[in-house]
Amino acid sequence: MDIKEIQNLIRFVAKSGASEVKLEMDDVKITIKTGSDTETTIVQQLPAPQIAQQMVPAAAPAVEASAPAAAPAAPAPADDESKYITIKSPIIGTFYRKPSPDKPLFVEVGQTIAEGDVLCIIEAMKLFNEIESEVSGKVVKILVDDSSPVEFDQPLFLVDPS
Repeated sequence: MDIKEIQNLIRFVAKSGASEVKLEMDDVKITIKTGSDTETTIVQQLPAPQIAQQMVPAAAPAVEASAPAAAPAAPAPADDESKYITIKSPIIGTFYRKPSPDKPLFVEVGQTIAEGDVLCIIEAMKLFNEIESEVSGKVVKILVDDSSPVEFDQPLFLVDPS
């Protein structure tokens, strides 16, 4: 059974109004479950893993349907952190909390910082870039682990400016 046949089967089941269809052939097991707004497709290919990898896009609607359910829980913690200033990474690289392994940390949670204080180092292409604070305040949270890769504009620190 190829991808086109599976896609046609999914369309047929969706139009028919059936709530669940199971199809088992020699080396393929397909289960299609439909609900009110969601459609779930489970495809199992027993002997040939390459074919199963090609069929993965057919199961994508189930993943998309479950994603919105998790979204409403996220805004609650954001309200608590809205009074803080987020210091973000200006570059891509590796985040370090110390200038070298035998030196003390630049900053710790609870420490008061001033504008221009070095908060961390981000290594990019063998260059060590000191990241300085643009605000004064108290470090509330360090959002990245030491020696972790960071992306451009990724939050690094939360600072309470009061």
